[in-house]
Amino acid sequence: MVLKIHGHAIAPLVRLVAEVCREKEVPYELVNVEVYKGEHKTPAFKEFQPFGQVPYIDDDGFILYESRAICRYIAKKYASQGTPDLVPRDPKAEAIFEQAVSIETSNFYPFVLGITAEKIIKKHRGLEPNEARLSDLVNNLNAKLDVYEVILGKQAYLAGGSITLADLFHLPYGTIVFEELGYDMLENRPNVARWWKDITARPSWLAVKTKA
Repeated sequence: MVLKIHGHAIAPLVRLVAEVCREKEVPYELVNVEVYKGEHKTPAFKEFQPFGQVPYIDDDGFILYESRAICRYIAKKYASQGTPDLVPRDPKAEAIFEQAVSIETSNFYPFVLGITAEKIIKKHRGLEPNEARLSDLVNNLNAKLDVYEVILGKQAYLAGGSITLADLFHLPYGTIVFEELGYDMLENRPNVARWWKDITARPSWLAVKTKA
C-alpha cells in the first residue's frame, strides 16, 4: 500500500513530510483533512492524532504522528533510495546530526513559528498582532541567525558537508518568514544566504512549496 499522509495540502508540516517523501523517492497519497472546518479536532481524527494536529501518516497500518518523527522514519526505512544519509548512520555523524536538529528545534522553529502566528494566524482569526512580541521574536531570530552565519561559514550544511533532515526542517516556516512575509534576514549573512538558496532550490521542495 502507498504511504498515506493525512493533512491539508498547504499546511507547512504536511508539505515538509511530502518533501522528505520526494527526497527519498517514496510515493504518497495525500488524504485531505479539512482543517478550516475543524476536522482535525474531531474524535474520528483524534483517534489517530490525539493532539488534533496535522499531519499523521498511515504506512500500511502503521500510524505515526509528529512531523519530525515521520521524517526520520521515512529517511531510515528508505535509507537505500533517494537522497542518501538524510539521517547519518555513523554514530558520530548521527550525533552531529542530532545536534543540528536541536539547533533548529531550539533556535529557529520557536521564532519563525511565533512570527507566523502573529502575522498570519492572528489575521485569519480577525486579531491584530502583538507588536511588542513580534519585535522580540524578530530580534531573537536575528541573533540566532548570527550564530548560523558562523556555523555555515565553516561547513556547507548544519550537520557538516552533506544535507540532512536538519536542514530540510527549516524549509516550511523559513519560507513563510523570509519569502512570504518578506523579512530580510539573509542579505547581510552571506553564508546563511548561500545555504538557504541551496536548500530552497531542491526539486523536492519546489514540488511541494505551495501544496503537497
